[in-house]
Amino acid sequence: MVRILALAIASVAYLIISPASAETVTFKAALSGKNEVPPNDSPAAGQAEATLDTATKVLTYTVTYAGLTGPSIGAHLHGPGEHGKNAGIVIPFNFVASPIKGTATLNDTQIADLIAGRWYVNVHTSAHPGGELRGQLLK
Repeated sequence: MVRILALAIASVAYLIISPASAETVTFKAALSGKNEVPPNDSPAAGQAEATLDTATKVLTYTVTYAGLTGPSIGAHLHGPGEHGKNAGIVIPFNFVASPIKGTATLNDTQIADLIAGRWYVNVHTSAHPGGELRGQLLK
């Protein structure tokens, strides 16, 4: 009986202490000129990888690319915007040379849009000021 009571108390303590709904969500995107709106014929390619810690609401990202028509003049996370639609900048990257690495703390609306696939990565150049490379971040 004592053993059952101890197990019950330990189980309740675990449920109270551990964040049951917290998880790490991983996102990936393939970057290409074909994904831009409108599409372009850039020979460049890249990828983005990101993880979201739902307990801390911190997004950690890495963006790599190669073969741009010139130096990157800007790079950002945009949203909310589905594939084929443009959206505003949500997170500007301070450093735009590959590899781009950083973190950002998101609010609940941003998290919902990201998880729903409504964020994308955009890399801009002088030849393609609207964006040379784009990739939708998907789980």
